[in-house]
Amino acid sequence: MTAQASGARTRFNPFSAEFRRDPYPMYRALREQRPVHKTLGMWVLTRHEDVRAVLTDRSFSAGLIPQLVAEQAQRLGQTDVDRIARLGRKSLVFTDNPDHARLRGLVNRVFTAAAVEELRPVAREFTARRLGLAMSRGELDVVTDLAAPLPVSVLCEWMALPADLREQVGPWTHDIRFLLEPGLMQEADFIRVREVVEEFAAALGEVLEQRRRGPGDDLISRLLATRTAGGDALSDEELIFVGIMSFVAGNETTKSLIGNGTLAFIRHPDQARLLREGTATVKTAVTEALRYDSPLQLTKRLATKDVEVGGEIIRAGDQVMVCLGAANRDPEVFERPDEFDLVRGGSGHLAFGHGLHGCLGGQLAELLAEEAFTGLRELELTPLSDEFVWQEHSFIVRGLAHLPVSVQGAR
Repeated sequence: MTAQASGARTRFNPFSAEFRRDPYPMYRALREQRPVHKTLGMWVLTRHEDVRAVLTDRSFSAGLIPQLVAEQAQRLGQTDVDRIARLGRKSLVFTDNPDHARLRGLVNRVFTAAAVEELRPVAREFTARRLGLAMSRGELDVVTDLAAPLPVSVLCEWMALPADLREQVGPWTHDIRFLLEPGLMQEADFIRVREVVEEFAAALGEVLEQRRRGPGDDLISRLLATRTAGGDALSDEELIFVGIMSFVAGNETTKSLIGNGTLAFIRHPDQARLLREGTATVKTAVTEALRYDSPLQLTKRLATKDVEVGGEIIRAGDQVMVCLGAANRDPEVFERPDEFDLVRGGSGHLAFGHGLHGCLGGQLAELLAEEAFTGLRELELTPLSDEFVWQEHSFIVRGLAHLPVSVQGAR
């Protein structure tokens, strides 16, 4: 019997095994019982209207994570975290205006729709090669064989990174992403992240110097050449941080989008058939996958002044947890929200956030998922196990640890 059925008040508990397997019953109960409530030292929001309002309202700061990193480092006696602190303070993900507007204005000149579209052949060739290998073996782990290496490979190609550096990027990215959830970090994690940030920054610094001497048509060269009308440009450290955070912010979420979406197709063969027959497009499939089982489930903000949200007063200094996954299943916005439906039409999902901090890499994530789903729709995928294991290294990202399937040509 669920908490809702028994009459008990549902508690927000993102650490439970039940939540990791399927957070949506908890979200549904919270939306109905306690859509805006305080627990675990923070406000928790589960309605689409309230989540969107906080993401849009600049009274809520995105700079909370660097603050929490500093506090956790202090508690653990870690003092040598200057580079980590600067990575947080100077990253688009965690800055507020005017710093955010300046950085975004410069980076947006390079992260254009046309530039992202140029990467489609790279993604398509990588996907075809990986799926060709899977066909020859008759098996594929959708997560480890395709979804995880695809965004890393494409970003490395966009930056034209040397081959030896490409081997390091994946492991480095996995280590650095712990900064997004500082409460989970122990002393050893801080030491490792500090080492990795220094190594990654030094490596990209060498690449930057090479591009300064001999620029190309790659992302780093384009960022290096970017200037505003007033002559403003990214500093070397800012450019390096853009490179690092492109991997950190984009890898786990894109991997989870492809993995979660593929699982949804496996569980809903009628929808997979619509995609295969052309009744539904790959673009609408990606949009629905983002809404239905959002890779980024949770994100935090810090109130900078007293604000009313959903009938409650959130005080200056309060932490706010906005549940993107819950907002994307809100029946006030989405008809039959718990159904995976490729032809529902429209968007309105908040999987990429909204407003000032809407995901810079959203277009690239969509493109990579489009290419992955295009390749996978031509195959018949059968899970090799009825048990699906969800990753445990993050509480804000929902994604499968593995998705092993047998593979054959579509009937």
